Amino acid sequence: MNKSNSQNQGFTLVELVVTMVIIGILAAMGGMFISRPIEGYIDLERRTALVDQAESALRRMQRDIRSALPNSVRISGDGKRLELLHAVDGGRYRRHLATGGVGDTLDFTATDTSFDVLGGLRHFAEVTLGSDIVVIYNLAASGTVANAYFGDNSTTILAGSTANNVVINNQFPYASPYQRFFVVDEAVTYMISADSLTRHAGYGYNNTQHNPADPANGDLVSSFVHLADSSFSYSAGTAGRSGLVTIQLALESEGERITLLHQVHVDNAP
Repeated sequence: MNKSNSQNQGFTLVELVVTMVIIGILAAMGGMFISRPIEGYIDLERRTALVDQAESALRRMQRDIRSALPNSVRISGDGKRLELLHAVDGGRYRRHLATGGVGDTLDFTATDTSFDVLGGLRHFAEVTLGSDIVVIYNLAASGTVANAYFGDNSTTILAGSTANNVVINNQFPYASPYQRFFVVDEAVTYMISADSLTRHAGYGYNNTQHNPADPANGDLVSSFVHLADSSFSYSAGTAGRSGLVTIQLALESEGERITLLHQVHVDNAP
């Protein structure tokens, strides 16, 4: 009886090449469908990070601007620097003696050494005696009249002060119609430069707007700043309308650019 020998079946070189070509085509087509969503996800993540960074920077600036001494906000001519005097506290000084002739009033006709605070200072723990200054009736951010940068309407809070009584050694030139005074702890400058937004403080008070020589010496508020599309502007307002600071902040990273516009009202009633 004849026996047929079984033979192992294989594949030819042509079949191998055809199979590899087909697999390559399928892989390329699959890559096209997968790469687009991945690129979209990466772009979205980048934009989200830029928006989050810009919003954080705007909120940080908003807190300082809302705490600014009335009429102390000023903007550089190129719109890249914003300066303000940061008020840490404030209140109303005693103008008339209480019933029975008691109380420590503030005298505007001669050098006075102390005055009572009506209702007390709410944030006295944040006041630094011997360093922070009292400002009364600030009307301007330049010039030599009623300008805390110049210093004609301010004086240092001295040791011995309490939340209810402030010790000074000064004669203020102008009384506030609302008996208001403010406690200022520092001048603050926000500076827009190439690739960064920085905050500068602790440099003292100067009638000329502060211009940091090196932005890197300040605290970094935001990176990836697009210089040309970022700026500050300010409308001082009127007796019946608050001032308005407008901040345009543009951030750019790897070809992605986002621009946020934020406006902050400033109470300029002295």
